[in-house]
Amino acid sequence: VHFDKDLPEFKTQGGVYIHSDRLTITSPVLMWVKALDLILEKMKSLGFNFSQVRALSGAGQQHGSVYWKKGSVQILKNASSKLPLHQSLKACFSVSNSPIWMDSSTASQCSALEKAVGGAQHLASITGSRAYERFTGNQIAKIYSQNPEVYMETERISLVSSFAASLFLGAYAPIDYSDGSGMNLLQIWKKVWSVSCLDACAPGLEEKLGCPVPSHSVLGPISPYYSQRYGFSPDCKIVAFTGDNPASLAGMRLQEGDIAISLGTSDTLFLWIQEPTPALEGHILCNPVDSQTYMALLCFKNGSLMRERIRDDCASGSWDEFSKALSSTVAGNNGNLGFYFDVMEITPEAVGIHRFNGDNQKVSDFPKEVEIRALIEGQFMAKRIHAEKLGYKVSKTRILATGGASHNKKILQVLSDVFNAPVYTIDTANSACLGSAYRAIHGKTAGLSGQTKQKVNSSKEDQRGWR
Repeated sequence: VHFDKDLPEFKTQGGVYIHSDRLTITSPVLMWVKALDLILEKMKSLGFNFSQVRALSGAGQQHGSVYWKKGSVQILKNASSKLPLHQSLKACFSVSNSPIWMDSSTASQCSALEKAVGGAQHLASITGSRAYERFTGNQIAKIYSQNPEVYMETERISLVSSFAASLFLGAYAPIDYSDGSGMNLLQIWKKVWSVSCLDACAPGLEEKLGCPVPSHSVLGPISPYYSQRYGFSPDCKIVAFTGDNPASLAGMRLQEGDIAISLGTSDTLFLWIQEPTPALEGHILCNPVDSQTYMALLCFKNGSLMRERIRDDCASGSWDEFSKALSSTVAGNNGNLGFYFDVMEITPEAVGIHRFNGDNQKVSDFPKEVEIRALIEGQFMAKRIHAEKLGYKVSKTRILATGGASHNKKILQVLSDVFNAPVYTIDTANSACLGSAYRAIHGKTAGLSGQTKQKVNSSKEDQRGWR
């Protein structure tokens, strides 16, 4: 379902509303419900056999939040199968437009939260991240401070993931550990809400959030609504939904020690970590596959657009020439090093182009082939350094690369050199969807066996895809 095209009545652009301050960005909750109605109706009209579904899970964009009005759980539970779900739920939300991951309007709430718990690093040590404007705790704090009456009439706050699970469950679904660790509210070591963080955001918040649960939890059977309207088996189990990034970690079949690197417009690293050390840059989340371990997430804004700019400036816009230049220079670039940030970087917070020669002196330019290698080596060295800051130990490492630049073998060779590790590539379109399917199997099998960690991919499946 394409929100703008298929649901034009909501008048979104890119599925969102950008408010007049350019900082507040939201999405209409009912659009998400109507999208679910639409996709299930499409599947039904195509003859999909819902009765064969044994378990389902899913993923939602991280950091978005949904606010259920008092009494809504009864409406959700008793929704008539004769009506599309969005018609039954249209009066259920105390906040009709949900704050989402793109929102950056909570700077004052972030400062207050960090101050309340003893500083940014201390907050990261508790919750896995310093305060971020898009994170749910700060969004809740803003709603409470600006509209206390709206907050008071809210009986449950869901993440987008647990909201979607709630629709299938016919009851309020709990937040899972993994997505819950992107809120600045979860104590990631004991996997309980941090009282000091809750108190800094809003009163009575613990009750509105419910208890967090392991990501493999079976929440219960599917709501009778779906059996009656679409023909799902009443025995179909709902497994906890999680965030899109954790679901991608599951979909890419990461294992302990692996790094997944997406080389796109922004570059993103997923890491499977045993003993993390939360820092001011990057995020530590509970691992959705093994609740005793962690995943780290690092995002770099200056990814492919920066590579394309240097390609245009130094290689006549040709990737072939760019690759030849990389091949013509030696690993280490004779000590020449560059940091290239066209836009303000996230990790680290810096901007501008900074070049240093082999004597560690700042210089204004490099020869073209030196510039190309300095860019690529600098980007990958930054990734390794920041990964190690978060507790990653480069030893028995596999790198799983995806995204546009992963098609360039010369770029991948530099990645392999910097990490001293083999690099594999895969086309991971819809990795979050695939990961959700794996997690549905995981939850069902773990529930049957009583185990918290279970390898659900066959060896044949493991060998498929990576090259």
